[in-house]
Amino acid sequence: MSKAAPLRKSEYETLAAFRHTLRQFLHFSERQAVAAGITPQQHQALLAIKGFPGRDTISVGELAERLQLRHHSAVGLVDRCVAERLLARVPSESDRRQVFVQLTRHGEGVLEKLSSAHKEQLRRVSPDLNRLLEHLAGVA
Repeated sequence: MSKAAPLRKSEYETLAAFRHTLRQFLHFSERQAVAAGITPQQHQALLAIKGFPGRDTISVGELAERLQLRHHSAVGLVDRCVAERLLARVPSESDRRQVFVQLTRHGEGVLEKLSSAHKEQLRRVSPDLNRLLEHLAGVA
């Protein structure tokens, strides 16, 4: 395997700018979640469930994988979301041992408001992100 060429100062600057832009977006996201009355992790859970390919329900194990959590941590997160009426547990029709989680009407409403705000913020920062990504990929 050949050794990669050392990075140039401009590449470090681009990486730093990219990381800074991502961190600004994450900070925006965290503030929006708190303003909506939920934790950033609860927001991530709602989005992971709603955005799961092909289904509106997912298992706790699937949620744990999507959020990169241990199973027991995902269970605790689901418990807190159920207590806040953001999620509901739904027994599997084919396997009574398995339980899925899905968004409640309240959870859907919270996620819709947050997602609209995030989409608008992404629209604002996408020119900078695209420029940085192109530079990092060697296109610019």
